Parts: sequence; C-alpha cells; structure tokens
Amino acid sequence: MDKKRILVTGGAGFIGSNTCESLLNDGHQVVCLDNFITGRRENLDDFASNENFRLIVGDIRNLNDCKEAVKDIDLVLHLAALGSVPRSIADPITTNDINITGTLNMFVAARDANISRFVYAASSSTYGDSESLPKVENVIGKPLSPYAITKYVGELYADVFKRAYDLNCIGLRYFNVFGRRQDPNGAYAAVIPKFAAKLIAHEQPIINGDGSYSRDFTYIENVIQINKLALFTDNEKALNEVYNVAYGESSTLNELYFSMRENLAYFDSDISLLEPVYGPFRDGDIPHSLASISKAKELLNYNPQFSLKSGLKETLNWYWENVVPAK
Repeated sequence: MDKKRILVTGGAGFIGSNTCESLLNDGHQVVCLDNFITGRRENLDDFASNENFRLIVGDIRNLNDCKEAVKDIDLVLHLAALGSVPRSIADPITTNDINITGTLNMFVAARDANISRFVYAASSSTYGDSESLPKVENVIGKPLSPYAITKYVGELYADVFKRAYDLNCIGLRYFNVFGRRQDPNGAYAAVIPKFAAKLIAHEQPIINGDGSYSRDFTYIENVIQINKLALFTDNEKALNEVYNVAYGESSTLNELYFSMRENLAYFDSDISLLEPVYGPFRDGDIPHSLASISKAKELLNYNPQFSLKSGLKETLNWYWENVVPAK
C-alpha cells in the first residue's frame, strides 16, 4: 500500500489516538488536530516522538485551523466532536458549535484542498426512537438528544458535499466503543471506564435504570480496523455510504457489570463482593441497541475480531495497569 499523509481530527482522543498509533505503525504520515477539550496529551505519549507524526493544536470551530490542518493531506479521518448525550442536553449550544459548525468547517477545508476521501465519525444515536432491531443503516427514527441531531447533520452534509462538490465521504456510526485510553474521569465518562474505575477503587458503580438496557459494545481494535478500511478501500461502491461499526451482539448493563466484576476479581478478590447500585434511567437513553454489520462486511470487508468478552479482558488489564495509582 502506498504511504499516505492522513489528517486525524480529534487525534488526541480515545478513538483518535489509537487510530493515529496504528496508522503510524503502518508507515503513514499522520497529522493530529486537537484542542484538548476532551482529548488528552498523554494519549499521544507512545508516538509523539515519531518522525511521521505532527500535532496541530487547533479548533475545528476555527476555519483557518481546519485549512492549515489539511495542507498537503491525502485523506481525512474526522473524529473531533463533543461527545455524550447528557452533555448535549446540558449544553446544546456548545455541542452544536463543535459538531455541526466545526464539521462543516472541515468539509469546506477538505473540499478546498481537494482531499480525495473524507471519513467521518457518525453515531448510533442517529437511530433515535426507532425500535427496530437490529439497526440497519437505512431505517432511522427521530433523534432523542441534541447530540443525535448534530451527528445526523454530519451525514446530511456528507451527502450534499458529494452531490455538490464531488467530495467522496464515508460515515461510520460507532456503537458504544470501549478500550484502552478511554477516560474514566469526569461527569460524562462512558460506562465501561466508569465502572472499571469504581470497581478498582472498591466503590459500588451506579447503573442507570434496572440494568436491563442493552448495548452493542465494540472494542477499539474493531474500530481501528474499520477506520482503516474506510480510508483505504478501493471498492468504489463502498464510497459515499454510512456504516454501522459494532460487533453485532448485544449485552445488558447487568451482564456487562458482572462480567467486569469477574474480570477484575482476578486481580483483587474483594472486588467480587461489590454489588451495583441502581439509579434512575438517564434522559435521552434508548432502551436497546444492536447493530447489523452486514453492510460493512459486504462493502468494506469488515471482520471484527473482538467480542465484548475478549475486548473486556484486554481493556481491564490495561485499566488495572494504567489508571489506578494505588492498588
């Protein structure tokens, strides 16, 4: 494969930093654009000194930053966003500014720089109030949060930029991604790192609702795989489409919790005694989520290798070694 110059926006984030590292390991040149609102400098530590890596500290809300970042770039992987459904409910304006205005800036910058392919992070939140399972790409409901609106608008812009400017795009609807470098701290931390930090600290995690809600949890290595497939596929039919990114299996929050407890009890048997605390259901949450990944398998040759079980084992080993200062 020819070596490419690839811009990763949000490259200091959880998904971004893992993808940057993999692309660098493959010999590509990688430029990371990040403003460190949610990204972390320590996520770059393992490869910041790589001669093929360049960091631009900038903000996608600033069009000039976007234009600077796409100079001499072949491919764009646009991951920069303000995540979290509850955060968007608390602050819809900032979520809109980053996820819609910022994304539009990136589309414009990519168009003006004649970028050959623009791969962008969409979201499973786009399925909204649709109750059909498994989720298939062409059946969506009404959005249930400002975040969901912003991610769907990105898909609409991608479609328009192909039609109006012939910018080739691929959208990736990520489902509940987890793995190393996912931040367990802060009010809007995702469920797996949050549970892990609580359990290791011998604290009882809070489960929103009765634990019956289910999700299609997707290990980071599966996501890295499809990010690269989307960037490099030579299948013309795969372009200008959106794809579910998941493992294709669903687990309840209760199943997740007890699996995590069992894994961590291997390191500390006292953890096996910790029971969860059940709290209220969370605003904007859908009850169940399960992805069909048939489209990605067919058009991108996506073949996820890590189930929740195998991904959790890797992830919790990492948290045990890296996240908790005193054991």
